[in-house]
Amino acid sequence: MDTPSLAEKVAFLAQARNHPFAPTGVIVVETHMSWVFLTDLHAYKLKKAIRTDEQDLTTVEAREAQCRNEAALNARFSRGVYLGVLPLTVDTRGALELDRGGRPVDWLVWMRRLPAERMLDQEIAAGRVDMGLLRECIANLARFYRTLAPVAAISAEVFRGRMAGRVVESRDILLRQDAGLQPFRPAELAGRQLEFLSSRRALFDARIGDGRVVEAHGDLRPEHVCLESPPQLIDCLEFSQRLRTLDAAEEMAFLALECERLGAPQLHEAIFRQYCATAGDAPPHALVSFYKSLHASVRARLAVAHLDEPAADTRKWLARGAEYMRLATLHVEAAISG
Repeated sequence: MDTPSLAEKVAFLAQARNHPFAPTGVIVVETHMSWVFLTDLHAYKLKKAIRTDEQDLTTVEAREAQCRNEAALNARFSRGVYLGVLPLTVDTRGALELDRGGRPVDWLVWMRRLPAERMLDQEIAAGRVDMGLLRECIANLARFYRTLAPVAAISAEVFRGRMAGRVVESRDILLRQDAGLQPFRPAELAGRQLEFLSSRRALFDARIGDGRVVEAHGDLRPEHVCLESPPQLIDCLEFSQRLRTLDAAEEMAFLALECERLGAPQLHEAIFRQYCATAGDAPPHALVSFYKSLHASVRARLAVAHLDEPAADTRKWLARGAEYMRLATLHVEAAISG
């Protein structure tokens, strides 16, 4: 029996009549790694059959395992959002069905659809961030970090080496678009970041020694923060334990950086005041600034990587890359001067 193509699966899931709960319609969103189908009440994520350095999703079995992994990991950060994993099946005639008893040809992460207007990026855009719920969200996350055992398998040298590797990887990719990122210079930025890593190594070693490096969320952007009551976090970096192994203060710095990029730099104080009070932590300002610079350069690299895609919007992605380069340069200077 033939297996349906990805196009056939997407076309099937795009039709409201093929979903339970009688939705009025389906919004289809394609991301780099998934197709997402939004109905009135729910969201369904279909993973693409891709292979990267971090994961191989080219088999149905691998996609099922990763769907289950995603649901389990994200349940650490949310309540009643990740509802389970559903099979996409075919019946004896080869017709597609959702969550029926036929042969599974793919799997979907099943979620409750969160209110778009309560996502932090949308609240920033509307100029009405609910500060009480933001503080509650950060306090919940800080308490969660405190329940985690420090990552014992990583040494201070490996911790610093991984960050140096991210700096070099970002530099090498950004150099391919150097002209489009002017006046920012990827090589100079990377040199200053590597120098900070080397000259201030005691800052990083202390984070290992204090047990602050944990298996965290890994992708804590405002669009993954929902300020409903209670606050919810979604879309952790499920595909790589290595990449979500972070200093808790680094994760806070990433969120503050993304809020700054969206026009709300003032949220840095609220985020770190609540985090430090709840976690009993006091990360040095220079370290936090370095973490912001590091993540900004990684995000710049990811932005310009879109230029390799067919029909890429060159102006959009170069502008995004240049904005992250501006932030990376600003914060590495703050780290050095701090």
